[in-house]
Amino acid sequence: MFSTTTNNNNNNNNNNNGQTKFKVSEDRVKARNIGISAHIDSGKTTLTERILFYTGRINEIHEVRGKDGVGAKMDSMELEREKGITIQSAATYTKWRESSINIIDTPGHVDFTIEVERALRVLDGAILVLCSVGGVQSQSITVDRQMRRYNVPRLCFINKCDRVGADPWKVLRQVREKLRLNCAAVQIPIGLEEMHDGVVCLVTMKAITFHGQHGNEIKISNDLPSEEMRKLAEEKRKELIEIVSGVDDELAEIFLMEEEPSVEQLKKAIRRSVVSNQFAPVFMGSAYKNRGVQLLLDGVCDYLPAPHEVENTALDLSNNEAPVQTVSDPKAPLVGLAFKLEEGRFGQLTYLRVYQGTITKGMTIVNTRTGKKLKVPRLVRMHSDEMEDVQKSECGEIVALFGVDCQSGDTFTDGTINYAMTSMRIPEPVMSYAVAPKTRTDSGNFSKALSRFQREDPTFKVHQDEESAQTIISGMGELHLDIYVERMKREYKVEVEVGNPRVNYREAITQKAEFDYLHKKQSGGSGQYGRVVGYIEPIVSENEDGTRSTEVIFENGIVGNAIAPGYIVGVEKGFKEAAAGGGLIGYPVQGIRIVLTDGASHAVDSSELAFKIAALNAFKVAFKNAGPKILEPIMKVDVTVPNEFQGTVIGNINQRKGTILDSVAESDDVVVTSLLPLSKMFGYSTELRSMTQGKGEFTMEYSSHSAVDSSSQEELLKQFSSS
Repeated sequence: MFSTTTNNNNNNNNNNNGQTKFKVSEDRVKARNIGISAHIDSGKTTLTERILFYTGRINEIHEVRGKDGVGAKMDSMELEREKGITIQSAATYTKWRESSINIIDTPGHVDFTIEVERALRVLDGAILVLCSVGGVQSQSITVDRQMRRYNVPRLCFINKCDRVGADPWKVLRQVREKLRLNCAAVQIPIGLEEMHDGVVCLVTMKAITFHGQHGNEIKISNDLPSEEMRKLAEEKRKELIEIVSGVDDELAEIFLMEEEPSVEQLKKAIRRSVVSNQFAPVFMGSAYKNRGVQLLLDGVCDYLPAPHEVENTALDLSNNEAPVQTVSDPKAPLVGLAFKLEEGRFGQLTYLRVYQGTITKGMTIVNTRTGKKLKVPRLVRMHSDEMEDVQKSECGEIVALFGVDCQSGDTFTDGTINYAMTSMRIPEPVMSYAVAPKTRTDSGNFSKALSRFQREDPTFKVHQDEESAQTIISGMGELHLDIYVERMKREYKVEVEVGNPRVNYREAITQKAEFDYLHKKQSGGSGQYGRVVGYIEPIVSENEDGTRSTEVIFENGIVGNAIAPGYIVGVEKGFKEAAAGGGLIGYPVQGIRIVLTDGASHAVDSSELAFKIAALNAFKVAFKNAGPKILEPIMKVDVTVPNEFQGTVIGNINQRKGTILDSVAESDDVVVTSLLPLSKMFGYSTELRSMTQGKGEFTMEYSSHSAVDSSSQEELLKQFSSS
């Protein structure tokens, strides 16, 4: 088994942040928590399968869509093996060299983006897998954005170098241009397509080739295959040193002195720049053909941070949520984050990342959201759907608990401190189905299934429509909801009737409008009296990602006591309730500021209820005068088709009221990027297949909500008034 020289560039007595004074154990120094993320079908699960094989966790390799019917280890769900996609993130642990590695394999499909989101929230490093033919694709950009959100250092692995049309240098350029990552190759491929045999390591300047049925016979040579390859390797090594020198002072000093860094000096510089998240080394290979995976594992050990080298922030609930840094000390008070829930064979399985302290079987822990004390009945380490009982777990580890009632995102402590870990971003659902069990006898299991799925997946929402009394499920797309309907059938034996897909519209205003509303009612005894004066206006500021604000902000601008302070609560409740119910077609209003400037109350007849009713009616009146618009979800759609179908596909997108953003030729294919209303995307997969003789594929992700045109708005208003 090949292994590069171990590089433990760590100070065992000090945390990277300078915040700790305890001794970090050798085990923790060598621990790694990593995720494997990528665009759909880039080879994440295949890569994980090879990692488990080379590290001795599994004895046989099985493919994602294998002919033997077994399927990859990390795709334990029957649906995953049938469809050949990852639906739920799966955790495992393994060892390579002297390092223990926790791995989370995440889905690539955008409908399951929450699985990637919560995995990256708790990981210390990641591998971004890119296809050497497809390059940086839409979901690659989304995953990179998620890594940036949680400041996760990453390695890049350009996979599928054995495929026809493989061009890792094109992919490297895209990583720099599209993802704007400061990156450089640490390897160059020896041959491409069917000639791909291995790589040249630019750190050691050695040629490494892979032989045998599973690529575990490794040959290392100081002689590179050709003079041409030697020149390319020298050029790319110089580029690597130059780029790392730009972010690492020690290597910069060697570079400016025009000296050649040693292998150890270069390794240490790469590690420092990766840990500080200023550089991403790029590895190359083919997981399917068993090329380069062992070297990538060496890169994980050599370059990605240990748990104690990463800053993690908690909020001190006893001190006005003041931010505090957790310390990677097993003797410190316990702090752990429940980041994923799953229904196991023995009840709810709660995945926990331990940030600080130690959790032991049988100890009492406290849920800081609810204040409830719980006993830990069982602790396990996960290997896909298998589990191994453990007695304790220290900071930096990922374990699972049984029989603990909680929600995804809850923080647990030992009760001596009252911390909550900072929350993860949960995207809003964009599509809904009306669902009902086909028979009344299934209603119990139907309710159980919906309750469980909501606990497991924060992007899966369920509510009862007040007017139709229908059960509405909402999610991130057609595939997302179809999977849950299928799971109800398989796991709960519930046949489900599904209504037409429903788009989650929103409402907004385009101009300022004033209100002056008096609610007055007298019917014997104490009456109701409340007057509210002010205005509503659109919020035009944009968020960091360029999208418009979706907030509903209420401001009390009254000077003096025209309305008693005790009634202001009722005013705010009324306005917020009115905004949630919409003013046009019953969808929530977003991006609006409501300002109360004046009002009047009555000594006897005023109450919180009276002011709430006044606010509800004031909003309805003002909303009609504020240029109301209906907003629809707009999806960013990437369609990949052979060149000959480009015109047909673009014409179809135009028919669906789409906007073409880009069209890029990639080998014999073309990738058409466009923005399309979600309402026009139903049935698109079937139509695309028929247009392209089954050769086209597409991915879509939510982009923003945008105003519908006037004819569409009239049509929606008619539908709403007739329903």
